[in-house]
Amino acid sequence: MYTEYTEYMKDGFFIAQTDKRPIYLQIMEQIKQRIAVGDWTEGQGIPSIRQLAADAGVSVITVKRAYLELEREGVIVTHQGKGSHVGSNAGLGTKIREQELDQHLAQAARLGTLMGLGPEDLEKRLRAAQDRLARSEEEFV
Repeated sequence: MYTEYTEYMKDGFFIAQTDKRPIYLQIMEQIKQRIAVGDWTEGQGIPSIRQLAADAGVSVITVKRAYLELEREGVIVTHQGKGSHVGSNAGLGTKIREQELDQHLAQAARLGTLMGLGPEDLEKRLRAAQDRLARSEEEFV
């Protein structure tokens, strides 16, 4: 049976084999997401490279690359013999969410340009999306 996802069971990592992005980027994104939403907090230990690789069914080299990139970005810190932990940068979760927002806005700008939309049109659409979100949240209150 064909399965699109290899699941890292203990912490809920999902590696999509059909995703066009490299696996190390998928791992990085999911670690950043956990930090951004507060699942993993400053100083908290994260799975070892070997543990994550074994559980996710991916190469140790792939996970090591993800961790090295995350270290370079200051998202995690690794100490020999003590493992890897979430970095202690003030406002790391906020910074990650802002980066994610910027990426989504850049994508929206690219799509808008392809559709021939100007900045004012994009702004109107963004405001409309915010209004729809606010209305849907009010329904659950």
